[in-house]
Amino acid sequence: MPARPVKAALIVAAAASIALAAAQPAESVDGPAPDRRDRQAMQDMATALRVTARYVDEATAIKDGYERRDDCLNDPKGTGAMGYHYVKWSNWGSTDPARPTTLVYGPEKGPRGGRKLYAVEWMVSDGDQDLTTKNDRPKMFGLDFDGPMPGHWAGMPKHYDLHMWAYKKNPAGPFHNWNPSVTCPAAAAHPHAHG
Repeated sequence: MPARPVKAALIVAAAASIALAAAQPAESVDGPAPDRRDRQAMQDMATALRVTARYVDEATAIKDGYERRDDCLNDPKGTGAMGYHYVKWSNWGSTDPARPTTLVYGPEKGPRGGRKLYAVEWMVSDGDQDLTTKNDRPKMFGLDFDGPMPGHWAGMPKHYDLHMWAYKKNPAGPFHNWNPSVTCPAAAAHPHAHG
C-alpha cells in the first residue's frame, strides 16, 4: 500500500480510538479522560494526533530531533509499562498540543520497521524542584498533569507529565501514565518510580 493511504488510515484509526475513549460517559472511562463537551480539549487532541501521525515512522521522529533512548520504563508496582522515550529537548516545558516533549515507542515492530509508536507525552519542569509542592501543576486537554516526580534518568529534572495513548489502546485509560498491556523486554526493562 502506498505511504499516503497507510498514513491516512493510521490517522483515522488513532483519531477514532481517542475520540471513542473521550466520548464515553465519564463513569465508564478508567483513568483520566477529557470532558467530551470541552471543545478546546477536543480540538487540541485532534491537533496532537494530526502533528504526531508522521511519527509512526520511527526514523522520521529521529530525523525531526527526537533523541532515542534504549531503556524501556516498567512500572515498579507491576501494573504495566510505558516503553521507550524519545525526547525532543527543544520541546521541554511545552503545553502546546503540536509540540509534545516525548514520543513513546514500544518493543513491537512499527509499520516501516523500527519500533511502534504508542503514545505522546508532554513534560514540564517542577518550578521549585520540590516533590512535596504542586502549586505549579500544568493542565492540557482539561486534565492535570501527573507529578511532580523524579526524572526518569540521570540529568532529567523533577517534572510533571501527561501521556496520551493515541497509538496503542490503554486499558487503564487513554491518559493514564502506565499501560497494563505494555511489557518491556527483560534486557531493556528499567523500573522507574513515576508519579
